[in-house]
Amino acid sequence: MISGYAQNGHPAEALSLFHQMQVAGIMPDRVTVVSALSACANLGVLSQGKRIHAYIMRCGFELGVFVGTSLIGMYAKCGSLEVARQLFDKMPERNIVSWNAMIAGYAGSEHPKEALQIFYQMQLAGLKPNSITMLGMLEVCSRLQTPKLGKSIHRYIIREGYESDIAMGTVLIDTYAKCGFLDIARQVFDKMYKRNVVSWSAMIAGYVQNGRANEALVLFDQMQLNGVKPNSVTMLSVLSACTQLGALHKGKCMHDQINRNGFESDVSVQNCLIDMYAKCGSIEAAKHIFDKMTERNVVSWSVMIMGYGMHGLCDDSLALFSQMLKAGMKPNHVTFLGVLSACSHSGLVDTGWQYFYRMSQDYCITPRLEHYACMVDLLGRAGHLYEAYEFINKMPVEPDAGIWGALLGACRIHCNVELGEHVAQCLFDLNSENSGYYVLLSNIYAAANRWDGVAKVRSMIKDRGLKKTPGWSVIEICSRVHVFLVDD
Repeated sequence: MISGYAQNGHPAEALSLFHQMQVAGIMPDRVTVVSALSACANLGVLSQGKRIHAYIMRCGFELGVFVGTSLIGMYAKCGSLEVARQLFDKMPERNIVSWNAMIAGYAGSEHPKEALQIFYQMQLAGLKPNSITMLGMLEVCSRLQTPKLGKSIHRYIIREGYESDIAMGTVLIDTYAKCGFLDIARQVFDKMYKRNVVSWSAMIAGYVQNGRANEALVLFDQMQLNGVKPNSVTMLSVLSACTQLGALHKGKCMHDQINRNGFESDVSVQNCLIDMYAKCGSIEAAKHIFDKMTERNVVSWSVMIMGYGMHGLCDDSLALFSQMLKAGMKPNHVTFLGVLSACSHSGLVDTGWQYFYRMSQDYCITPRLEHYACMVDLLGRAGHLYEAYEFINKMPVEPDAGIWGALLGACRIHCNVELGEHVAQCLFDLNSENSGYYVLLSNIYAAANRWDGVAKVRSMIKDRGLKKTPGWSVIEICSRVHVFLVDD
């Protein structure tokens, strides 16, 4: 019965029955223990898993391949990789499942490179990888964004005949998409003999992740024509596509479909709807969804705070932040990004400084590059250009192009040629291939009537073979999104 619950997606019931069994004085065997460990892994309850481990030791069970592998899997899935590795290293005998459990654990962790080492050790030990091994290794390629290794694994998958597996094809799509090889991902998708909602969702998500939102919406329409019903994950990607395009009417249509399919109570979907409406210009609709939510997480509060900020409603943004704290919700780095952005859009320099310091002092959140960029933008918009420059020089981390770009934009607004030239050079040193920075500098020269400077920048663009990224517009007609480039 315990095994049945564990294998059929009812881990909580399996653990409850396991506890009742112990209370009744019935000693579980190895199969029961393994089922209980599997339930702990699926629920992510490390403390319960540790208790079962202690019980195993007290009962004198031998840590053979069967029990040992289950313990490794439990610790790995619960995030305790050090203990999992210790058990793995101590195992006198390992099978393919043991190696796969370790690879999968590292693949989903902050140390995916360790999975590569385990994979190489496994081959040296003479074990042949199976389809589960390949799924784990594809996740590693996706996390590390190593397309060369991904292609090598893909060739192995074809040789071994695993390509027809739906799960394998789906992970291949995800891997290529995350590595930026979207055309190859589409080839894999088109060659799949069978596709399920996960396969379609992976391809749609791939388009969205790579900024090809219009193609994502076209594929979503094809998916429905093929009779495949979307799930909540599909709708998250589709809403993100609408957000990228600013396609409010299409987003409303997707909202209706979400309600028809019963996804309206999903917190992640509600958060995505708030974000879509806010970024597409309908802050009232975003607020309506937020107010109706019966359950909110930190993302819900953060996207609403961010939405108010981008609409210039700084007072509402800061008031909602205070309301969030009163509700007992702890802010994260995204929340503070929204607050700082709101201060930037409203020119509240002193208030921005207060929240920037509170982030680290009151909530132990180390500022990231995005927070520094927000502060530079805040100071720059307010005309405090040299204060922003000093702030950059005193940063404990190396500034990136986003930070220097924010200051260059401020130099254009306030027509500061001298500082603009220096900042532009810093940007050229970091990323000499981005034509946008050259255009910004050219605009600074033009605003100051420095036509010699404009000519110099144009010459630099020509000499370096750079091309300006063409502007584009989006028009919604009858729920269809049409993208137009300049001169179309």
